[in-house]
Amino acid sequence: MTEPGDISPKADRIVFACSCENTMPLDTAALRGCGGELRQSDHLCRTRLEAFRAALAEGRPITVGCTQEAPLFQEVADAAGFSDLAFANIREAAGWSDAAAKAGPKMAALLAAASEPMPPAPLVTLRSEGVALIYGRDEIAIAVGRRLADTLDVTVLLTRPGDIVPPALADFPVLKGSIAGAKGHLGAFELKVNDYAGPAVSSRARLAFGPARDGATSRCDLILDLSGDPPLFPAAELRPGYLRADPARPETVERLVFDASRLVGAFDKPGYIHFEAGLCAHQRNRRIGCTRCLDLCPTGAITPAGDHVAIDAAVCAGCGACAAVCPTGAATYALPPMEAVLRRLRRMLLTYRDAGGEAPVLLIHDQAHGQAMIDAAARLGRGLPANLLPLRLNETTQAGLELVASAFAWGAAGLVFLQRGKPRHDTEGLRRTAALAEALLSGMGFAPGSCAILETDDPDALGTIAAQGPATGTPSRFIAMGEGRHLTASALRELHRVAPLQPGPIPLPAGAPFGGLRVDAAGCTLCLACVAACPTGALRDDPDVPTLRFAEDACVQCGLCRATCPEKVIALDPRFDLAAWSAPAVTIKTEEPYSCIKCGRPFGTRSSIERIIAKLQGRHWMFSGAAAQRIDVVRMCEDCRVEAVMNESFDPHAGPARPRPRTAEDLEE
Repeated sequence: MTEPGDISPKADRIVFACSCENTMPLDTAALRGCGGELRQSDHLCRTRLEAFRAALAEGRPITVGCTQEAPLFQEVADAAGFSDLAFANIREAAGWSDAAAKAGPKMAALLAAASEPMPPAPLVTLRSEGVALIYGRDEIAIAVGRRLADTLDVTVLLTRPGDIVPPALADFPVLKGSIAGAKGHLGAFELKVNDYAGPAVSSRARLAFGPARDGATSRCDLILDLSGDPPLFPAAELRPGYLRADPARPETVERLVFDASRLVGAFDKPGYIHFEAGLCAHQRNRRIGCTRCLDLCPTGAITPAGDHVAIDAAVCAGCGACAAVCPTGAATYALPPMEAVLRRLRRMLLTYRDAGGEAPVLLIHDQAHGQAMIDAAARLGRGLPANLLPLRLNETTQAGLELVASAFAWGAAGLVFLQRGKPRHDTEGLRRTAALAEALLSGMGFAPGSCAILETDDPDALGTIAAQGPATGTPSRFIAMGEGRHLTASALRELHRVAPLQPGPIPLPAGAPFGGLRVDAAGCTLCLACVAACPTGALRDDPDVPTLRFAEDACVQCGLCRATCPEKVIALDPRFDLAAWSAPAVTIKTEEPYSCIKCGRPFGTRSSIERIIAKLQGRHWMFSGAAAQRIDVVRMCEDCRVEAVMNESFDPHAGPARPRPRTAEDLEE
């Protein structure tokens, strides 16, 4: 039975470690901590394949330390009706390296981590009937339409066309217009077209068009953009169904034709983000609060939708920046869930340490760029350092603070996000995460630069990555559970517990998801509008006494209280203060209630009622002169006030005449 915090396998797993024809050493002593029964080989995929078949017959879970030949092993396993099979790359990630002799603990860690399952992401289905709009300027767009007319339902839209020879056969529409706005995705595009006009059938030497109009609407499944103008969408290459090519480069046009011809039917894409609208802190009472995800989404998949935002799963390209910065956990990543990623990371780091490894540095990378860099470093260079542990994510930008905090709590001595030398998309979200993590780590005594971003296309640069300082003396063995803010808070508590220093409040950059409030209590009227606006319950009242309380552990620094406060006495204070997290809610201001002079029921604060009386008594005609005693209605609760006004003989129309409104005629005099 597995004890809490233990990393021993839950099943009697068989783990194959192959030296790949003796091209790398296998440290048997270190590999015994690989998370199962170790079986070594030197040519498992060919001459020793029967050993793998024999293991399948035992019916126990199997991990194979090879990814190059994974298709072969999977084929053999499928033929035997076996499904519990995992793979780990111990060759390029560890064994093919100048430091291979010291890479035993890393191999054990990679093999053990591979046994942690990664659940599949939900799928989003896009359907295309092949209705295509080809947007261009000249005969190139018409020629592309002619090539695709047998496959797609084609319409050509020409923007500002010049002298174009009319087609001899009108087998598809050729229209004029300029796209003024576009939204949607594969199977559901909607366009606003200005200067829209149809062709004149009598066009002779030059294609002519009829009267034009603005504001036409077009709907289609595909957009083929050959206009040479700026793209119609942000991060256009990530928009499914939008294909763009430079008409001056024939090779890009050929690629567009090839890709477009295949976009008919149903297509599945991952549903990258799981979103809980009830947790979103975007807006309350028409006051804008958190906009972190809106500010960072590169594709425009996130839009305001009342009190919360909406995420279009069909447009989302999966960068994960929204999930990484979401302070409440409303948006979480689903490919795979962060809890599954952290289970694998925990197994990797703790196995590495238990196998004798020291000062592990975590390399966070993706498949397209990162894995290619690792492979190139192993095959053509010096390989990875023995203490550099790679962890592959779908996108590096999906990593949030919970991953960084957990890594250092489990004993990491450093963490590096690997990015392209020239990133294809904005990495502002990742930079915010790294800056926030660096502020926390530095405040807790870790070496400066412990969390860094490496932007490079040079595989040799991976060999220079080193720990900026020692790892924690005794790492935590906590188990990451849950998601969102709860998961982040658990990781930060454990990190603080095992960190070199346990300081007081740590100042954090603006926009951090943790912090306190600075409230000018003297200016606060206890209207409690901030309590009504707070989406997380960080601000609280008391049903019996006019009171404003604040619980720092629940504050996400969304700013809704600041935006709502009519007196403008609230300011945000981004910081990490574990003592405040553990303390009960603090009282910011409390006052004696004001009791109704008629029924005695408390209905407001004494200071606010007295302030209203001071502003009205003797100053407003309704409470001056003979009507001075009417000020008592202000001293009554709402029920008694209505009764008093209904029973009195006061004429609300007896006041002084209002000044005559000034008009344009007055200005002419």
